[in-house]
Amino acid sequence: MSAAGEDGDRGAGPVPVARMIEDVVGCKWTLSVLDCVRRGIGRPGEIERSITGLRTKVLNERLRKLLRFGVLSRTVYAEVPPRVEYRLTDFGLRFVDVLDRIAALQAGREDGPSLR
Repeated sequence: MSAAGEDGDRGAGPVPVARMIEDVVGCKWTLSVLDCVRRGIGRPGEIERSITGLRTKVLNERLRKLLRFGVLSRTVYAEVPPRVEYRLTDFGLRFVDVLDRIAALQAGREDGPSLR
């Protein structure tokens, strides 16, 4: 991974939206994670079970990145056992709309790979 990889955008202020889209589209798991959260699957264990092949470590990395981007919010409930849920923020709803538009644009092409 390059110097601007996972840790490259920490503490440098808001991440440009173009960089966020590049990161999201460049990861084969992020679109699936966002799709789960959009469908109301917000608990990490449920997300992991919903996406074949996704491992806990990768899911946690993706969730942290999406939190840092401001796409997701995280709610921790004071229960035993602890419960955590993720939801799209207002910005996240607009962000996935942009991703949907990119996918629709791609679907309109007869050649080239799909984003999903």
